[in-house]
Amino acid sequence: MPALTHAQAAEVRERFGTPSFVYDRDGLEAAARRALAFPAPFGFTLRYAMKANPSRGVLALFRELGLHVDASSDHEVERALRAGFAPAAIQLTSQMPSPRLAEHLARGVVYNACSLHQLEAFGRLAPGREISVRMNPGLGSGATNRTNTGGPASSFGIWHEYLGDVKTVAERCDLRITRLHSHVGSGTDPEVWKRCTRMTLDLAAKLPDVRLINLGGGFKVGRMPGEPSVDMADVGAHVRDELLAFRDRDGRALHLEIEPGTYLVANAGVVVATCIDVVDTGRDGYLFAKLDAGMPEVTRPSLYGAQHPIDVLASARAEADVVFVGPCCESGDILTPAPGDPEALAPRRVPRPQIGDLVLVGGAGAYCAAMSTVNYNSYPQAPEIMREPDGTLRLLRRRQRLEQVWENEV
Repeated sequence: MPALTHAQAAEVRERFGTPSFVYDRDGLEAAARRALAFPAPFGFTLRYAMKANPSRGVLALFRELGLHVDASSDHEVERALRAGFAPAAIQLTSQMPSPRLAEHLARGVVYNACSLHQLEAFGRLAPGREISVRMNPGLGSGATNRTNTGGPASSFGIWHEYLGDVKTVAERCDLRITRLHSHVGSGTDPEVWKRCTRMTLDLAAKLPDVRLINLGGGFKVGRMPGEPSVDMADVGAHVRDELLAFRDRDGRALHLEIEPGTYLVANAGVVVATCIDVVDTGRDGYLFAKLDAGMPEVTRPSLYGAQHPIDVLASARAEADVVFVGPCCESGDILTPAPGDPEALAPRRVPRPQIGDLVLVGGAGAYCAAMSTVNYNSYPQAPEIMREPDGTLRLLRRRQRLEQVWENEV
């Protein structure tokens, strides 16, 4: 998102306190419109992988733009319905077999079977129906193994060599497989997407009732300066060519779906934080800036060694090499680990922080509020705010009251 000015960040702190998440409506809409322009020759649906950021305000914005939703749990289905999505615009793609499958089917939610067990459960419950299946095409992509959702090291989807078992179950349960889903992880190389598309289409060729393919998401976004982002137009051109070639070979014109999450929201979000302490470990050690934001808001650095831009809102001040840490009593609460290595430190060259400084942690729109270690050390969940195009700030979610941290204890 365009950087908040010092005055805007100060307004956030004054009205809502820190830490706070701020999302930029213009940035969210611009990313959605770029994705909606994905070149699909035979029809296109853009789904939002809502696990990236399930805030009702974000969901409502995307619903207004005509997006559909990919939900990863029964609970996300409920949140999507609450945000106003029609059941038919919601697809459930879950690692966990759904105990509420009958209810979802009665509503009209699209179900995507991600294992042979899930496929059999659907067949027992709804024989004669159409079904979507998620296949693991045998290839994955990702900056780390934790962002790779394809290939032999991934548990997501049905392994491609078991396609015969898929067809056997479908025939036994009188199911028509009309939708084929795959998702390989996050990456920027269009050649990988081309290979994955071709592998998915090779599976589709063996499923004669398939009329729609979903290539998942994982369109990488560079959060840091100089970090590459996927060229959506380039990937789209490769996918379009593969779909055209499949139509020429097979005679089927397949509708295309993609379901990005990070691509749509990552760089439209920032955490506004306050520097609460500054310490060092001597001449040969490190200078640490302690923020009131850390693992409870941005867990990715601790998990993956992921990188987020960090700006100290100070001018005319000497720079220093600084390690940024969060408020938790946890050695892993580090916001500036070495790239891809959460065990190592990578100081940032920034204006030397002072207690009370406003600090912005960028790239926080995806997998931050949604994936935070909420209530560790009993820190309350941070609020979420939408910055409207005219600069006004609209509250999406209040800060959790301390009493809410323990209100379910008995």
